[in-house]
Amino acid sequence: MKRVFVLTLIISLCSFVQPAFAKPINEADTDFTKTLEYALVISLREPIDEAITTIYKDDKDAPEDLVWSADEVEILKIKQIGEVGEAYEITLKVFPYYGDKQIYGEDLLIVQAGGELVEFHHLDTYHVKDEQK
Repeated sequence: MKRVFVLTLIISLCSFVQPAFAKPINEADTDFTKTLEYALVISLREPIDEAITTIYKDDKDAPEDLVWSADEVEILKIKQIGEVGEAYEITLKVFPYYGDKQIYGEDLLIVQAGGELVEFHHLDTYHVKDEQK
């Protein structure tokens, strides 16, 4: 009888316990998805910088103040390599710009989530306005 009472008590208590789910707190000016995209791109700053430097190092027309920004990057694909949580390849389209966000080029980069630059391709170059040279 005592076991039945204890078992009934445990079942009763378990039915009142609500599961706890962690909900991330987004303290950014963008929605959660955009915040994650920006965080991912910014975490890949070193390989992106490496690719942009390599792509434009021999371009005599490239402006000296050529930079890129996380809000000017498109995430095209995230490919899982191996098991869940092991490794990922991220395909990005980057738009380096100069001055007041005058886009100079368009580049395709493949980067591993750990920060390794896998490959890159220059897709297009746009003309520099004469006053910006």
